[in-house]
Amino acid sequence: MPAVGFGTLIPDSATTTSATRDALEAGYRHFDCAERYRNEREVGEALRAGLAAGRIERKDIFVTTKLWNTNHRPERVERAFEASLERLGLDYLDLYLIHTPFAFQPGDEQDPRDEKGDVIYDKAVTLFDTWGAMEGLVDRGRCRAIGVSDISLNELQPLYESARIKPAVVQVEAHPYLPEAELLEFCKEKGIVFLAFAPLGHGIRPGPLEDSVIAQIGARIGKTPAQVLLAWAVQRGGALLTTPKTAARARENFDISALPADAFDEINRIKFRQRFNEVVKTGSPGFIPQSK
Repeated sequence: MPAVGFGTLIPDSATTTSATRDALEAGYRHFDCAERYRNEREVGEALRAGLAAGRIERKDIFVTTKLWNTNHRPERVERAFEASLERLGLDYLDLYLIHTPFAFQPGDEQDPRDEKGDVIYDKAVTLFDTWGAMEGLVDRGRCRAIGVSDISLNELQPLYESARIKPAVVQVEAHPYLPEAELLEFCKEKGIVFLAFAPLGHGIRPGPLEDSVIAQIGARIGKTPAQVLLAWAVQRGGALLTTPKTAARARENFDISALPADAFDEINRIKFRQRFNEVVKTGSPGFIPQSK
């Protein structure tokens, strides 16, 4: 899996297509999708156009998508997988992730809620049940690897211990304000890829992009704050996802190189802590404002 990946959480369909095309042109070969994003078809069209142009082959790109919370029951997993594969227009996936450890009421509504507006969870299925169905996809050659997203270390450990096919990837929010050091070390120890989303802080401001330490390092080494943050994410032993929406930004975010040791250590010493996405607590994606 290429360490620098393109995340496709883009609300607008036209921008999804153009940004995916620009990312492919800039050199990205890792594309992270999800049923939840409702744009797998647009991503697939852009990828297939790139393949058809003859510049790259299917084996040159790494494509991930994710099982949404309403499809956690084992009998729904393969159907959801095949629907994603059809929308993407591909004949196999490199990686399939459980989007969150939370099971929602099964059905076509992505956000089932009761009369009070609260999410309706599915108590009839466990994460272990869902994982067993995911393992079946690998057994049948439908995808090459499986993993989990938006999970805590406390939830990951028992799943890892019980799994016949171990999680290949763990995708979580991570940046200097949320380094997830314990989870990173566990993943290194077990040979799991630690994949950071929101390495720039979701673009929420103020955030890591405005941090004085990051800005000073960037000025010193001739890199933008984004390039500094992305280099740090890879240098600590993980992989990352970024979502540039223009060709210029795609080239900038792909052009990263190792930080000097002193700069890397400076970033590791940042003490401020902030999570920007509370999905790990509820399974329902959303962003919270910067703490005052």
